[in-house]
Amino acid sequence: MSKLTDLPKRILIGRALRSDRLGETLLPKRIALPVFASDPLSSVAYAPGEVLLVLSIAGVSAYHFSPWIAAAVVVLMFTVVASYRQNVRAYPSGGGDYEVATTNLGPKAGLTVASALLVDYVLTVAVSISAGVENLGSAIPFVVEHKTFSATAIIVLLTLMNLRGVKESGKLFAIPTYVFVGGVFLMLAWGAFKGLVLGDTLHAPTADYEIKPEHPGLAGFALVFLLLRAFSSGCAALTGVEAISNGVPAFRKPKSRNAANTLALMGALAVTMFCGIIALAMASDVKMAEYPAKDLYRDGAPVGPEYVQHPVISQVAAAVFGDGTFFFVLLAAATALVLFLAANTAYNGFPLLGSILAQDRYLPRQLHTRGDRLAFSNGIVLLAGAAVLLVWIYGADSTRLIQLYIVGVFVSFTLSQTGMVRHWNRHLAAERNKAKRRHMIRSRAINAFGAFFTGLVLVVVLVTKFTHGAWVALLGMVIFFGTMTAIRRHYDRVADEISAPEEPADDTVRPSRVHSIVLVSKVHRPTLRAVSYAQLMRSDRLEALSVNVDPDETRALQAEWERRGINVPLKILDSPYREVTRPVIEYVRSLRRESPRDAVSVIIPEYVVGHWYEHLLHNQSALRLKGRLLFTPGVMVTSVPYQLESSEAAKRRARKRQDWSAPGAVRRGPVDRRTKEPSGKG
Repeated sequence: MSKLTDLPKRILIGRALRSDRLGETLLPKRIALPVFASDPLSSVAYAPGEVLLVLSIAGVSAYHFSPWIAAAVVVLMFTVVASYRQNVRAYPSGGGDYEVATTNLGPKAGLTVASALLVDYVLTVAVSISAGVENLGSAIPFVVEHKTFSATAIIVLLTLMNLRGVKESGKLFAIPTYVFVGGVFLMLAWGAFKGLVLGDTLHAPTADYEIKPEHPGLAGFALVFLLLRAFSSGCAALTGVEAISNGVPAFRKPKSRNAANTLALMGALAVTMFCGIIALAMASDVKMAEYPAKDLYRDGAPVGPEYVQHPVISQVAAAVFGDGTFFFVLLAAATALVLFLAANTAYNGFPLLGSILAQDRYLPRQLHTRGDRLAFSNGIVLLAGAAVLLVWIYGADSTRLIQLYIVGVFVSFTLSQTGMVRHWNRHLAAERNKAKRRHMIRSRAINAFGAFFTGLVLVVVLVTKFTHGAWVALLGMVIFFGTMTAIRRHYDRVADEISAPEEPADDTVRPSRVHSIVLVSKVHRPTLRAVSYAQLMRSDRLEALSVNVDPDETRALQAEWERRGINVPLKILDSPYREVTRPVIEYVRSLRRESPRDAVSVIIPEYVVGHWYEHLLHNQSALRLKGRLLFTPGVMVTSVPYQLESSEAAKRRARKRQDWSAPGAVRRGPVDRRTKEPSGKG
């Protein structure tokens, strides 16, 4: 790689790392938490608001259902966390839901889970970045005026940070994540102290507003449907929980235990923050409306389209700390930043899952290899490209994107937990130790409840969100499933074709004869070198071949060939339409038809040039011929290079680049100090 590309690469992503330094990139729990749990932790910034937005359809009177909805989300969170703790212990290799479903339910179930997770990871990036841009846009008008551009720029920035490696990106993300978590807990503690100890009345900025319900007086089935829809929106708090089970290999040893502990800590933090924000929102009388311009009233009149509806967490912070105070600004800044960083959960989950799928031949093999920084660079770039496409299609509108959300993750939840039930059933059938059986029965009960509960939630999500955009996520899953199935079918077909046979076949039997052909246009040094090389091969039959495009040039070639006395017969092919490629191809194929067991070796003299533009002026006929001959069985193509003078300049440039190393580009490890040889002095 030239200086122009290598130096910026090293500046952006750092020096290359040796493969044996992979262990140095593994994560301790304090770094793994912000790396893998930033998505579920940050979702408390918008999940409570989504619940209140849906309930506002029935008016403020429906808000009293929010604690019950929060309780249902908490039960679901604890169920999922407890279930996934069983997963990471039973399957620590990092396959997560995909491995569990494939092993216990079959390849199709595993591929369904993989499709759902891949879609959800792409949506995680798109939703998180779009939500962060909208939060940042309230302070910086340029950002909200150019939402798509801003979101794309942030995705590119996150991509570069992750290309530097998991550990380095984790260090960068740890500080804002912990500031956000600390800020929320400080807000909850201070709000509880003011309300319970000091007896102060918390007053949100929208406390005096009124909501005009779109459907007042809902009852019966309509009310149940509304509550289920609010619950499904609150389930956004669970997105990203599965990332830890997919990222077990990135943890330090003992991997399973560290992953399980991180999972438990993440669940406890997310549940506490989610419930605390809901409680403070009720205490401070926060008002939210799905269409605030017409449904939110101030002093008896609609607030109008110029009104900016702030998130629930922002309104609660204003009620607790005071609008514009230091802690209010700190929490607002940390919230906006952590929403951007929430996408990092997908940046760690998608490439790992892509690597496993590539190893199983469901995705291109390039996704299985690690890049310079020992990160799965190709997977990171693929995720970024898909997220940018989604952001561009939906104009970075989080309200539209969030309707596509959480469908995929509950598909994977349900199939994974069902697979774990079968996992325990299989082990219980063979286990005789009573203590171990009791442990397995308890684990099976946890996973069975998890499968039932998440399956029920999946049905609720599909019913309540399908017409609001969930069908797009399902379509994406179908596309991923079909694409990966086709890729696997291709790899399997190729593997069958190229597998070495047990008995002798055409590929292993020695050809009867070798018929060598040297392509000739003029008698010059490249031609003479190619003829000399062909004579060295000691073929059964050797001939030179030229195509008659210009009769005068052909006569000159024959005369020069005879004058020099070249001891190789020269055959001339007529070309009435002045083509070069087709007559050669037809002649070679005729030789194969006459003697199918003969091998035909086509030897082509080629110029080696030193500048890119010289490639346009030379070797074009040779390239076309080689491209066509590749599809002819039994034909071998050999290039005989002749180095032009300009190639020497290219060689000197290459040698100069070899001697020069970009900062950090040296891939070797530390040089061992050589012991000094004895001087011989006694």
